[in-house]
Parts: sequence; structure tokens; C-alpha cells
Amino acid sequence: MGSGEKSVRGFHLHLPHHHGKKQVIRDIPKGCLAIKVGQGEEQQRFVVPVIYFNHPLFMQLLKEAEEEYGFDQKGTITIPCHVEEFRYVQGMIDREKSLHHNHHVGCFRV
Repeated sequence: MGSGEKSVRGFHLHLPHHHGKKQVIRDIPKGCLAIKVGQGEEQQRFVVPVIYFNHPLFMQLLKEAEEEYGFDQKGTITIPCHVEEFRYVQGMIDREKSLHHNHHVGCFRV
């Protein structure tokens, strides 16, 4: 992969190049990625910790995204499930991480 690209479990992320200009990636904290969830008018943007990408429940959502859109999505990764299904999975991951690490790993909709 060339500079400005990273791979997360088969998905290629195209990151902006910094050609002398200051690039601002709005409201995405370090250690997080923005994703889109849902389809059409239901679609919402979420910012999730990168540790989600290693969780089996999130990996299943990525598999569904792969089946729907293929591996090489341009721009933000889109998860085709319903927003409420994603929130349920998000809550399960957060509760599990909280139990294992005695702290809450946050995720929010923006």
C-alpha cells in the first residue's frame, strides 16, 4: 500500500496526505475512526475506538459490509446494518470492555 493508506482487517483506509497544508480531521479523537451506519436516510455517522475492529461482534458487522460493498470502500467505512442494531452491538462491546478493563470505552454518534 502507498503512503496515506492503512489496512484494517481487509478494508483499505485512504487517509489524507499532508502536502504542506494543515489537514483537519474533524472531531475524531486519536485512537478512533469515523464510520457510517445504516442506509439511505437512516444513515448516521459514528466515531468508534479502533479496538472495536478486533471484537468478534464488530468483525461480523465488517463482514456484512464486505458482502454488501466489497473490501475496497472509498472514504468512510459504511456498515449496512440498522442504526439500532449497531447501537445494540456497541453497547455489548462497551459493557464487555468495561467488565474486562474496569473502565468504559466510549463511542458516540456525531
